[in-house]
Amino acid sequence: MAKTIKQKSNVVLTSGKRKTAIARAFAKPGKGIITVNKKPIAIYTPEFARLRLEEPMLIAGDIVKAFDIHVDVRGGGWSAQAEAARLAIAKAIVQLTNSKELKKKYLDYDRHLLVADTRYKEPRKFGTHSRARAKRQKSYR
Repeated sequence: MAKTIKQKSNVVLTSGKRKTAIARAFAKPGKGIITVNKKPIAIYTPEFARLRLEEPMLIAGDIVKAFDIHVDVRGGGWSAQAEAARLAIAKAIVQLTNSKELKKKYLDYDRHLLVADTRYKEPRKFGTHSRARAKRQKSYR
């Protein structure tokens, strides 16, 4: 369900979703500066989330150094935010380069770099304990 809006010829706006997290990426030609919520990607924490965010850049290689990408992420937890931002970044890079080869590389590595994962947590049902499918145990002794 990620939407992409293209403005002018050299500026791209993309979005990515994961659970309740929504990321909006603004990409344009520049010096290779990548920020997430106004923080440079190099100091983004936790480390696992930073490594997930760097995957699209590592796969693309030196092409990324020609673009500035600014990502704004809201909602969800740190993991869902990282996945949503990763999706938005990868889509922005593909849009800016118009490269079918790069798109194929992303899809071969991980399909969720370009396609949103639409799974959500199942809601808790009435008459149950703490989780969606947990039922009260019966004892006949």
